[in-house]
Amino acid sequence: MEEGPANLILDLSGIDFVDSSGLGAMVQLVKKAKDVGGSVQVIANPRVMQTVKLVRLEKFLSIRPSVDEALATLE
Repeated sequence: MEEGPANLILDLSGIDFVDSSGLGAMVQLVKKAKDVGGSVQVIANPRVMQTVKLVRLEKFLSIRPSVDEALATLE
């Protein structure tokens, strides 16, 4: 992220399950992006969204329903 784009879109729409280590990796990615002035938008399907809401990370992870909506937030 230091040498590449600071804003990322992480498309997890094809993933049906995320565990604590996956959530932890996403949290670290968001923190790293913020450190360089960027952001991470996460695309999640309803099953992943349920897990994210369970641990109350939906606002921190900037969950979006589609890539188009994530792109719109970056413009």
